[in-house]
Amino acid sequence: MSILTEADITRALAHVMDPELGRSLVELNMVRDLAVNDGAVTFTLALTVPECPLRDQLVEDARRAIEALPGVKNVAVTLGAMSEDERQAVLGGGRPTPLATNHNEVGSVIAVMSGKGGVGKSLVTGLLAAALARTGNRVGVLDADVTGPSIPKLFGIQGPLLGSPLGIEPARSRSGIKLMSVNFLLEDEGQAVIWRGPLISSAIQQFWSDVHWGRLDVLLVDLPPGMSDAALTVMQNLPINGILMVTTPQALTTMVVRKAVKMAQAVNVPILGVIENMAGFLAPDTGVRYEIFGPSHAAEVVTMASAPLLARLPIDPQVAALCDAGEIEDVVRPELAAALAAVQPAGHRPAGRS
Repeated sequence: MSILTEADITRALAHVMDPELGRSLVELNMVRDLAVNDGAVTFTLALTVPECPLRDQLVEDARRAIEALPGVKNVAVTLGAMSEDERQAVLGGGRPTPLATNHNEVGSVIAVMSGKGGVGKSLVTGLLAAALARTGNRVGVLDADVTGPSIPKLFGIQGPLLGSPLGIEPARSRSGIKLMSVNFLLEDEGQAVIWRGPLISSAIQQFWSDVHWGRLDVLLVDLPPGMSDAALTVMQNLPINGILMVTTPQALTTMVVRKAVKMAQAVNVPILGVIENMAGFLAPDTGVRYEIFGPSHAAEVVTMASAPLLARLPIDPQVAALCDAGEIEDVVRPELAAALAAVQPAGHRPAGRS
């Protein structure tokens, strides 16, 4: 039996690609301090930045490539980081054109926004994605809420994701909806993502440019609460065609949503319509609506946004239960018909999946 050598390991790692940069770990000089001792392989993986969101995937891909070699007993990977000069050399030379230009064909990009947390942006995003898929659209969801992602839970999907020569391959739901979220890159879905604004913005841009979305009719972007780095990154760096503004009946929510409306207007992104979530509770026995959170203030948002009220979604315990179970695709809400029409691509015809 031949003796396992460092050259064998290097040849194996030469086939492991960095999904972001489209080049191998060996070509990028990310493999450092490689050693082989009686089948035990150790090396340091020098990341472009220590907080690289793809680090777990890179380690796992490298580990699998090495473990496939005969004679390997164990693999130990230590994470390191490139120097600033090395990083600039890597990012500045040979970086491929963003995949959004070369390999992705997205018909329209719709952001779901509020400014206020806890109003149901992710719920609305998931419901619309499922409704669009049911009508034959090719749909994707970009979860831009990096520090509080909800999309994977709603669809009952977990990572890890796979890489390909075309970029990061998004997860797929039961009905074929393509999903991208930071939670797919974490070992534990409950792990906290403690990042500063610039790193969050960088991750969102990578979710757009470095993911192999392929052909989509609609990409829905689930925005996080607030009106700072993440929202600005989406509005200024993604080709947003319009915004759906989500609100709830409370006056406090209305105050914050009005700020989000002003932000959208300031950066000249059109608001397609307003959706009011938690719009009372419909008693199943009588059909009477109980305004649990008080009277609606949606008219104020509609007036300021100069956009129509597209839907009022009542509180429904059955919907909550299905979402908790990861079965949002089984929820059908007829109240969303107008919202569906607002984001439906012009001249849409049902199409096959890609």
